[in-house]
Parts: sequence; C-alpha cells; structure tokens
Amino acid sequence: MSEIVLDNFGDEISKKAAKKAQKAAEKAAKKAQHKAEERATNGSATNEQSGGPAEDVSVGKYGICELICSVENKPVQHVNISQLNGSMIGHTVLVRARLHTARATGKQCFFTLRSQDHSIQCVLALGPSVSKQMLKFVAGINKESIVDVTGVVVKAAQAVSSCTIEDLEIQPSSVMVVSLAEPRLPLQIDDAQRAETEGDEVARVLQDTRLDHRILDLRTATSQATFRLEGGVCRLFREYLTAKGFTEIMCPKLISAASEGGANVFGMNYFERKAFLAQSPQLYKQMAIAGDFEKVFTIGPVFRAENSNTHRHLTEFVGLDMEMAFVHHYHEVMMLIGDMFVHMFRGLEKEHKRDIELVGKQFPATPFRYLSPPLVLQFREGVQMLREAGIEMEDDEDLSTPNEKLLGQLVKAKYNTDFFILDKFPLAVRPFYTMPDPRNSKWSNSYDMFMRGEEILSGAQRIHDPKLLTERANHHGIAIDTIQAYIDSFRYGCPPHAGGGIGLERVTMLYLGLDNIRKTSMFPRDPKRLTP
Repeated sequence: MSEIVLDNFGDEISKKAAKKAQKAAEKAAKKAQHKAEERATNGSATNEQSGGPAEDVSVGKYGICELICSVENKPVQHVNISQLNGSMIGHTVLVRARLHTARATGKQCFFTLRSQDHSIQCVLALGPSVSKQMLKFVAGINKESIVDVTGVVVKAAQAVSSCTIEDLEIQPSSVMVVSLAEPRLPLQIDDAQRAETEGDEVARVLQDTRLDHRILDLRTATSQATFRLEGGVCRLFREYLTAKGFTEIMCPKLISAASEGGANVFGMNYFERKAFLAQSPQLYKQMAIAGDFEKVFTIGPVFRAENSNTHRHLTEFVGLDMEMAFVHHYHEVMMLIGDMFVHMFRGLEKEHKRDIELVGKQFPATPFRYLSPPLVLQFREGVQMLREAGIEMEDDEDLSTPNEKLLGQLVKAKYNTDFFILDKFPLAVRPFYTMPDPRNSKWSNSYDMFMRGEEILSGAQRIHDPKLLTERANHHGIAIDTIQAYIDSFRYGCPPHAGGGIGLERVTMLYLGLDNIRKTSMFPRDPKRLTP
C-alpha cells in the first residue's frame, strides 16, 4: 500500500504525486529567479501586480524614422564609414549606411553597416540602456535597409575579416531606420560578389538576373570599383587632351544620314522627314576642324543598329572621340592618341589601384601591360604574324574577331604588351571619308588600336578635299544630297586632319580583363535588352 501524505489543504495525495508537485514548484522558483535576474540586467522591474511586460529602457533609441521630406535643415554631422580610423576610438559618431547583415546571439546582436565598398561591424549588447526589445528590433531589420546608427567607436576585440575595417567596431546607442527595404531581395549582395575562384557549390547570380535587378548589382564592391575606374578613364581622356590644347565640343545625335555609311543605323520619323541616331560624331568633329577649332574632342552616346549578341557589342555605348588638324603627316595624330592611352593607363595604375584590386578579387585577371612609346605595327606585319601561326588570309582581308584575339596573343608573347597600334588598313574595309594611301590606293591612312587582342579605337586621316570626298561617297553608294552640308563644309578650305573614336565600356572591360561588356555598362542596351 502506498505511503499517504497530506497536501496544504489536508487532503490525501500519493507520494508519487507529491514528488511531481515538488518538482513543479522548484521549476517555477527557478523561472521566477531567472526573470528577476533579467530585470536586474535590464535595469527595469516587472509590474508584479499587473503581470505586464518589462519596461523598455530603449524607447526612442530605435525604430523607423518619419519620412524625410526636408522639413527643416538640422546641422547634424554624419561620418562616412570610409572616414573611420583609430584616432576616433572613444568618440561618438553618427553613421548613415545600409544594413548589410544582422544576427542575434543570446544577449548580443552583431550587424554590419555598408557604405559603397566600405563596411564596419556593430555590436549591440543587452544592458542598462539596451533592452531586449531593441535587440529584437535591430536583429529583424530587413537587409539593405538604410539606417542611422549613433554609437561609440571602439577597438575590435579581434580582427573582423568580413569587413573592410577590421580593427574597429561601433557600439550603438541608437539605431533608426531611414528607408526600409523589402524583406525579400531578388538577389543577395554577398552572392553577387562571390569570387570566380570559389567552388561551384556556392550560390552565384546569373548575368540576366544581375541586369534585371541592376540597382542591387550596382551595390556590390566590384560594381562600385568598376564604375569608379570607368569614370577615371573619362577624366584622364579629358585631362590629357585639354592639356594638349583641345576644345571639348557637343555633337548632335539626331542626324539626316548615316554617319558611317551602311545600314547599321536606327531610323526614326522626324516630323515629315527621316532621321537617324548618330553612329558617331565623326562628321561634326570634322566640321569643327573646318571651323578652325584645330583640336576637338567629345564624350557622348553612340548608337549602332547591329544585331550582334556578343561579349563586346552594345547598341548604345559611350564614345570618346577626338579630331585634330596636323601639319605634315597623320602619324602626328596617331602617335598623340597612342601617348594619350599611355597617360590613361599610368593614371589608372596610380589613382585606381584599390579599384583594380577590388575587381580582381572577384574576377582575377593578369595585370595590364603596355609599352611607352606604344608598339606600332603595319597591318601587313600583323597579317604575316598570323600566317606564321597557321592562319590563311589575304593581305587586304579585314581581321575577324578570332584573328584579332590571336594577333593580340602573338603580340603579347613577342613584345610583352597588351596594347598596340596597327597602321595602314586596307581601304576597302574603311568608311568613305578615309584618306587613301597616296602610294597605293589598295591601302589607307588609317589605324586601329588594340587592348588584349580586341579593337578599342578606329581612326584615320579624313578626306578634306570635297571632290575626292564626293567620289568616295559615290563609291560607297551614299546619296550625296543626304551629306551635302558635310561635303560643303570642305569647300571653303579645311586643314588636313585625323582622329579616332573609342568605346568607353570596351576600354574598361579590357583593361580590367573582364569577360563581358555588360559588366562595364551601367544600364546596357543590346538587341535583347531595352530595360531597366
């Protein structure tokens, strides 16, 4: 027979039931003690009579800001992440950045702030001024949201390898959401900037996905560095030519006839006439030379209606074009352009070293090599090098894309340069305004320039004689009435001149050793893509 015990009301209960009740009481006591400890840690007390929740000691220090509508201009000083350094340890700073990642672990929340390609870790810890509610809120902020974080800069206990600033952290006292991102992102930033050297088992973002959601893809460190460097190409181009006495001009993009000849133009209705988007600013650069500007350059969009779905073609790209009057020989211009490229390459090495390294982390490439002065080869020399490598081609046959690449490899192996000039192209493969070679009309006073075996500039001496220009236009089947104003501009005297046009996106792609021009076009246009 079981032993009988009495409960608090004098009723009989079994020994087994008594043990069970005792365990439940002990469990409740421990739970109460745990809650008491939490209240002590938070510096708050539970309303025991009402049984309500603990007081939130962080009220006003976290949450979502009111929509910023520029109601008043408050003189509040924000600090950019890139400005943080060891001299700021112990100082309170206000940082506005994107929330890159956030994770809660017990009584702490670790989150990373990112501004462009700079990042720093923040550590929010439960304490007298930081409540559980604040921890929970911060840990739940959607990735890519823009936040204002106020906190003290401290030395990191150990290196934070996942951030660009490894030796510092921020201990936040306030976290306010300025712009809340949606909870589901079409791509993850970390996935979009994974190195190509990582294994196939990791998540990767396909190119079409990147371009469909270009805004997110542009936030990666690689994209940020790529377009900073691309801006550097423009600046160095402008810097060099301005120092040489060139004038920057603006040329129309709506024209009455195909500027390069041929059918690769976008036509449109222009009131009651036909108009085209300019294939190049060529005609207007020359007309500026006839107007006694002597040296001109322009930077602007160029349109090509080529149904080319390749790694290096776009239907709209940025053209860097220049034109220059010369005294004796078109090589005066050709060599100036070659020297300009050397100036650009040196400037990129010096001023964009970090950007080159950032891109190289995701897309490794061999460093770009060049000679000063640049290597110049005759077209026929290039053909001979290809023949010696087993390629069958005629002297005056234009270079195919595979042969261009092969020639680039042969030149690199022989001369250790990724940049070279090919002079004296066959006349038959050049535009109607190209000056024929005076010694042999089979050839022309024209040149192309190459980077890593791909053409990045096409240039030539232009015909400045209206009679010869008319003959060449007729030879190419161009209706004279559509370019009459262009031809007439040379009837009143025009100096001999030459120039060239460069594709900005292609230069950037090849300098960085990237595999697709769409990586260097912020919002690329090709035969299949017209958005975003």
